[in-house]
Amino acid sequence: MCCFGHIDRGQFGPHLSGMFVFHPGYAAPLPEGHRFPMSKYEATRDALAAAGVSFAEPQEAPRELILGVHLPGYADAVIEARVDPAIERRIGFPVTPAVARRSRLSVGGSWAAALHALTHGFAANVAGGSHHAMPDGGAGFCVLNDLAIVAAGLIDGGHVRRLLVIDLDVHQGDGTAECLKARTGAFTFSIHAERNFPVRKAQSSRDVGLPDGTGDADYLAALSAELPGLFRAARPDLVMVQAGVDPHRDDRLGRLDLSDEGLIARDTMVRVACRAAGVPMMATLGGGYDADVQRLGRRHARSLLTLAGLDPPAMRPGYEGW
Repeated sequence: MCCFGHIDRGQFGPHLSGMFVFHPGYAAPLPEGHRFPMSKYEATRDALAAAGVSFAEPQEAPRELILGVHLPGYADAVIEARVDPAIERRIGFPVTPAVARRSRLSVGGSWAAALHALTHGFAANVAGGSHHAMPDGGAGFCVLNDLAIVAAGLIDGGHVRRLLVIDLDVHQGDGTAECLKARTGAFTFSIHAERNFPVRKAQSSRDVGLPDGTGDADYLAALSAELPGLFRAARPDLVMVQAGVDPHRDDRLGRLDLSDEGLIARDTMVRVACRAAGVPMMATLGGGYDADVQRLGRRHARSLLTLAGLDPPAMRPGYEGW
């Protein structure tokens, strides 16, 4: 098992260049018919397992780590599953004990992945990327902001001096921007659909808002133009990637027009930039809302494997088994 502050490096198989973190508790029951695809975490796990991936399990994030970003009143309300109904409405689902545990496990998974990546170059959390959660409350299906919590913990704990958050979700990473805006050493970048949620955008260190319907060529040109400047400005010791696949043209909550090949090119571009700069990377799952949950799981799995530099035939677009 992973634990905070130390990871047993010998438990992860030699066939992978990085660690993949998953816990069955990532999927918590929601009211019947809820539009959030909670089962996508298991679907992503299954798709990764079919590609030969094995997993490490995280522990729940301790209160002290959560308090690096979230106010005590809200952090304790989540931990004790007594979140104000008004905040639950902004989140989009009730914070039951199972959801509270899921949220802490998700933060724990991102923390374990970040620590592993700092030593081994890459790790991914098969959850996380909850970038809408603010210091005083959640929003947009996000309860605890694992990206901001981990970033703050790494900087405050002396694990890194500087880090770069690259948010590729179709929605702006407003919560991450707000949580880290006063944190010396944290540089936040978001490339997103400008007219999508949230209506009121926060100010990241650098934002790129794209028009509705942006396709592969224009998206990749915009991202390619940004990456060199991001690394010069941030001078990061670690890159944290929010690898949302909701820019895909088939996503129910997206407004962009990326293809499978476009997402692969996006993730390849980020991986190459990190390697060229000699900077380790950790990735989180992020958003994805395809009505076909199995297809969505394959899309998420392909994204994480591409970021890891792995491309088994079963993950390629058009492969018969996928």
